[in-house]
Amino acid sequence: MHLIAEAILRVEGLRKVFRSGKTDLVLFDNLSFQVARGEMVAIVGESGTGKSTLLHMLGALDRASAGDVYFANLQLNSLSQDAAAEFRNREIGFVWQFHYLLPEFTALENIAMPLLLRGQPRQHAQSEAMSWLRQVGLEERAAHRSGEMSGGEQQRVALARALITRPKLLLADEPTGDLDNRNAQGVFELIARLHSEFQLTSLIATHNVAFAKRCHRVLRLENGRMAEVAPEALPA
Repeated sequence: MHLIAEAILRVEGLRKVFRSGKTDLVLFDNLSFQVARGEMVAIVGESGTGKSTLLHMLGALDRASAGDVYFANLQLNSLSQDAAAEFRNREIGFVWQFHYLLPEFTALENIAMPLLLRGQPRQHAQSEAMSWLRQVGLEERAAHRSGEMSGGEQQRVALARALITRPKLLLADEPTGDLDNRNAQGVFELIARLHSEFQLTSLIATHNVAFAKRCHRVLRLENGRMAEVAPEALPA
């Protein structure tokens, strides 16, 4: 896999082993790749190949059994729990297949939550949240709770919540997996636009070939190994 001069993310010899009874289940082994600042990279592969686990490691939510992940020059495996939490809050935006919005709070309150958890004043946090609601086209939904919004709207709110802290890295795990084709298309278009406008580096685990083909690069996780695939070489 080609080397990248200005890599924001470096993965070196990554291995993940789960203990299953008396045997070890090797999910993947010796994964090495780099991601340049500003790239949008798709991670593809069958269910169960470890795409979600890999994203968890890249975001310092899980530790490797061996190998290292570097964000710029920061070695993630060396971080304490508190330092990892601070790193995630400062540098990473996460979007999952399920939106994980807090049902008792409004869209505005959900988006503002990361800033409030940082101790920022409520007025500032809510002003920023309203700005992000406009970014995702849902200003009129500010006072609605998650149960009053469609799946596509919920995922747009989740994306705004992920980006309100202005992270450098967006990690998205099947962000359109629960949506119908029209809403999935809308959410992907939004991710692509925000990726560009806010100069993000994005890694997107997806089963959607059409979306993967629109990324700068595609990495396929298969049989515990990682291989780069040219986007245009993916099946139609």
